[in-house]
Amino acid sequence: MTTYYQILQVSVDATTAEIRDAYRRQVKKVHPDLNHGNDGSVELMKKLVVAWEVLRDPERRERYNRQNGIHHSSGPGGRQIPDFDYAEFLRNRGDAESRARLIFYDLLHDNPEEALQIYGSMQASGDAELVRHLGTEDFMDCAFLLAEEYLEREELLRGFNLYAAIVRFEEQKPYFRHFMAEVYDRLRNLVCNRMVALEEPAVVLESLHQMLDWKIPQRDRALCCRRIAEIYLARGERRRAALYLQRGLALDNRMVGIKKLREELGYFETV
Repeated sequence: MTTYYQILQVSVDATTAEIRDAYRRQVKKVHPDLNHGNDGSVELMKKLVVAWEVLRDPERRERYNRQNGIHHSSGPGGRQIPDFDYAEFLRNRGDAESRARLIFYDLLHDNPEEALQIYGSMQASGDAELVRHLGTEDFMDCAFLLAEEYLEREELLRGFNLYAAIVRFEEQKPYFRHFMAEVYDRLRNLVCNRMVALEEPAVVLESLHQMLDWKIPQRDRALCCRRIAEIYLARGERRRAALYLQRGLALDNRMVGIKKLREELGYFETV
């Protein structure tokens, strides 16, 4: 007999929070709206809902455990339910989709080192298109979490590339509009502050130009133009610097932090 714990892929000792998180992960995978309403996904969705409704309620969960002879794995007697090791299951399969899902699973379960190692090996083999293996929603979440892990390790360009993948995908197939404001905020801070301080100017310049190709907020575009102008000025390319300063001011005529830039270029310099 398949138990509600096995349906949700949690142990019999799982906390309510762990059960909730497992339910949400499973729903993302099998929701009929994401699986063209096929009968299999509809039936599995029904089972997930029933399992969640029972296990989230302490009294109903206790009653269900008694009726089915289920005890905590650390408790005495009773029928023991072997834990389903989802991560090991994915490792043993080893195909590209399973590896992508293992990356996401590891990130959600505080095992980022394995996630980064797997993602790095997938990149090396040319098969790191996570969206193809995970689907839209999981891809967005997974790419965001991966980017955060890279940024914690000061691997700024890797983090930028993952944020960039999220932006490009969103612009092709709008899906997470409410989520993008946070992505843009993080991109602005990453490129205009952290990368400017730590990366080579050529790398920063390329990243800034990429951002100008996207539909980012107008003030963010203005700040990108300012940073580009500063880099060009430092390289002695005054004409380009003046051009981007004017572009930035056209986007945000109250842009702060440009007094020195304006003085060095001359506000009325012909471009």
